[in-house]
Amino acid sequence: MNPQTQLRVHMRWMIRRDLPEVLQIEQQSFEFPWTEEEFYRCLRQRNCIGMVAECDNQVVGYMVYELCKTRIHLLNFAVAPAYRRRGVGRQMIQKLVGKLSAQGRTRIVLEVRETNLPAQLFFRACQFRAVAVLRNYYADTPEDAYLMQYRYRPEKQISSETSAARRLAS
Repeated sequence: MNPQTQLRVHMRWMIRRDLPEVLQIEQQSFEFPWTEEEFYRCLRQRNCIGMVAECDNQVVGYMVYELCKTRIHLLNFAVAPAYRRRGVGRQMIQKLVGKLSAQGRTRIVLEVRETNLPAQLFFRACQFRAVAVLRNYYADTPEDAYLMQYRYRPEKQISSETSAARRLAS
C-alpha cells in the first residue's frame, strides 16, 4: 500500500460491533487511551455521536463529538497508523464542517495536548486555530492543552472577501 495514495472513505455512525476496531486504533494512537467503558459512557449521552471512517469494510478512523447549542465539541479523533497522511482525517473533518451553518452551530472546538505536535499541525492544516491554553487540563498528567477552534465561514462571505481583496490589489 503506497502511503502517498489518497483514500476515499465511507463515513457512517459508529455501532457497537465497531468498538473492537475503534479500541485498537485508540490504543495505537494515544499514550492515555480511552477505555471501552469511557466510549460507552460518552456515547450513551443523547448529544454525543460516534462516527467511523471505513475503507474496504475496515474501520480506519473514528471520531466522537458532542453537539452543543452553538458548537460541535470534538472529544476524540484518530486514524489508524497505517492509514495516516492519506486524506482520511481530512475527510472526517470535512464531514464535521458540513454540519456547521450560519444559523446554528458556527464552530468546532477541541482540546489537544501540548505535546501532541502531529495533532496540532494536522488541525492547523484543517484551518483550526489555537485560541487558548488550558493549564493542567488533563487528569492523568500535569500537561496543558490547547483549545483549538474552527469557525464557520459561509461560501458567499469567502467569495465576497476574495473579490474585495482583488479590488484592493488592483
